[in-house]
Amino acid sequence: MKKDGIKIIIALILFIFAMAVKFENVWINNGIFIVSYIIVGFEIIKDAIKNIFKGEIFDENFLMAIATIGAFAIGEFPEAVAVMLFYQIGELFQGYAVDKSRKSIASLMDIRPDYANAYRNGNLEKVAPEEVQIGETIVIKPGEKVPLDGRIIEGNTTLDTKALTGESLPREVGKGEDILSGCINLNGTIKVEVTKKFGESTVSKILDLVENASSKKSKSENFITKFARYYTPTVVIIAVVLAIVPPLIVKGANFQDWIYRALSFLVVSCPCALVISIPLSFFGGIGGASKIGILVKGSNYLEALASTEIAVFDKTGTLTEGVFEVQKVEVAKTDNQIETKGFVQNNLGESISLNNEVERAGIQDYKITQEELLKITAYAENYSNHPISKSVKKAYGKKIDESQIISSQELSGRGIEAQIGKQNVLVGNEKLMNERKIEFTKCNDIGTILYVAIDGKFAGHILISDTIKADAKKTIEELKRNNIKQIVMLTGDKKEVGEAVAKEIGINTVYTELLPDKKVAKVEELLKTKSEKGKLIFVGDGINDAPVLAISDIGVAMGGIGADSSIEAADVVIMTDEPSKIINAIQISKKTMKIVKENIIFAIAVKILVLILSALGISTMWQAVFADVGVSILAILNAIRALHTKS
Repeated sequence: MKKDGIKIIIALILFIFAMAVKFENVWINNGIFIVSYIIVGFEIIKDAIKNIFKGEIFDENFLMAIATIGAFAIGEFPEAVAVMLFYQIGELFQGYAVDKSRKSIASLMDIRPDYANAYRNGNLEKVAPEEVQIGETIVIKPGEKVPLDGRIIEGNTTLDTKALTGESLPREVGKGEDILSGCINLNGTIKVEVTKKFGESTVSKILDLVENASSKKSKSENFITKFARYYTPTVVIIAVVLAIVPPLIVKGANFQDWIYRALSFLVVSCPCALVISIPLSFFGGIGGASKIGILVKGSNYLEALASTEIAVFDKTGTLTEGVFEVQKVEVAKTDNQIETKGFVQNNLGESISLNNEVERAGIQDYKITQEELLKITAYAENYSNHPISKSVKKAYGKKIDESQIISSQELSGRGIEAQIGKQNVLVGNEKLMNERKIEFTKCNDIGTILYVAIDGKFAGHILISDTIKADAKKTIEELKRNNIKQIVMLTGDKKEVGEAVAKEIGINTVYTELLPDKKVAKVEELLKTKSEKGKLIFVGDGINDAPVLAISDIGVAMGGIGADSSIEAADVVIMTDEPSKIINAIQISKKTMKIVKENIIFAIAVKILVLILSALGISTMWQAVFADVGVSILAILNAIRALHTKS
């Protein structure tokens, strides 16, 4: 761009000098005009000749070449140079606009790692990320990019995930946690066991999505490509007819005048504004979306989002966090007392805080507290890796003294029986309580209920359930405000759970207990209910969502925790795992389409007007080039607006 700018400045200075200083020998002025023209027009003429030999005749280079050379032929030297100068100024604006839109995605491209610190033969070696294999250990130092997906095996740190998710809040991570490539390690040094090759890593997939997004053209882009293919030869033929026919049939008409009109007609006919601004609008929209953590795999999908009629959501991991958490600990509401048999005082020590009066009196018969109920349940669940067990231990949050766990046995489909100190502890579902003939109070809350019995007496229950995402309800409300005709939730969860979540966030239509094939069948049914131009989007994150994402008009995957297969099958990936980003995506799509339509209408309207004026001889070549370049610049500036996105 700098080189082109210098050429334009030099040519402009020569052009102004030739216009201002009139030499006695007119060919001195003409010679300066020719030098000025060669400086700015040589590349255009060269490209036009090259394209002719390639069979690509009717492009903007051909139009500019024939129009300016024709102007020289009829003695209009200043206009020939002015046409080329203004065209090149327009091209410079175009280059600036494209460069600006590319820089909007530059932060994404910056996530590409340059190297990985891998342990090889006991030494730390700096190698290309592509060379690191699954299972190898890498070291990531403060300030370095995470080069590959992996699991932390040593150390703690804070990660900057903004390039991936758009979130400015850093994430604290430690041993045992999974991390994604593309993040930046802010402070601590960590050792990571690689779980994916570079080609399968998050950073590689994201870069691939961005780099190939433009390969899938939208219908609007296809329209412009086809339009230019037929439009250019048509206007060239009209220009030839305009130059030859009127002088032959109109009395008093001369060839020079009509050739001039034909050349003006050719200049203004160049479809630069359309060919440049429309792909740029989509590129800007994709770039703007990527800045807030929304990756759109192609402009066809960006265009389709604006026509969304039906929104279908998976539940777990999409509208809910997909993580089981203890929601409530409830002790038994009976007069039955739990005999401790020394468990509290002698076996688990001071970590259970009894009422001082009870402890001093040595009372062995008391009503268990919520803290004690959670603790004894965590001890009973200690050796289980089930998500439910993990959630109990996480809620307890303290170190478990395994020496106090005498025995622990999983009871298939019912729960766990454990000997904790001198206590016999049962933790499980209704079946287990009924099987052991323990009187208990049934809990009707929605979620997984763990009933706890100590030495044959019901002690209470713990409610564990998935938590609804903070922005889920807002997402549904906003979709309704955006006139989405139908909002549906599909889930493999139990009916009461699915319906409770749907009711809380405002979804009226919910289908529960669905296997993957049933989800596909439901989406196929819903696809039949939309209008011809309407689109159905499906939002999911699990492995079982991949087939549904693939058959939907637009598949949206949660990229932060979503399964690889879902991200591969999706057309749009939300890196922040926030369902509310769907609203942003739809708004960006509508804004981009509005800009595209504005550019098409504006460009064609001005073209038609000036073409008519050129044919009638009212418009000069100067006005023609102003119309062409001016429309292009205005359309490009309008297209840049697609980059500006609010999260």
